[in-house]
Amino acid sequence: MTSPLHPVPLICAAIEQTRMLRLIYHNKERMIEPHDHGILNGSLQLLGYQVAGSSRRPLPNWLLMKTDEIIDLELLDRTFPGGRPTASGSHIKWEKLFIRVKSAREGIHSGAT
Repeated sequence: MTSPLHPVPLICAAIEQTRMLRLIYHNKERMIEPHDHGILNGSLQLLGYQVAGSSRRPLPNWLLMKTDEIIDLELLDRTFPGGRPTASGSHIKWEKLFIRVKSAREGIHSGAT
């Protein structure tokens, strides 16, 4: 089953409001700070900073997720400060970026590529 490549409203709301998400991805419950939402390699994806839950890697850590593999997506009341610096200092080269979380000094970036 293919789904249209449109932004997921709950993910966009979480990014706009800098609110945490709880979700299941690859059979693991995760709590993430959502940072970017867009199209990468032809699929709808979410880049988040996982701060709690289950993972094969040490936490906290960055996690790139295909949205069609996410289940039980829940918007939490808990907020986070905003954008985090990356180790490389650069961002993913999205085919289409729907929204990026604001940093401490910036507003929300929508529709950038």
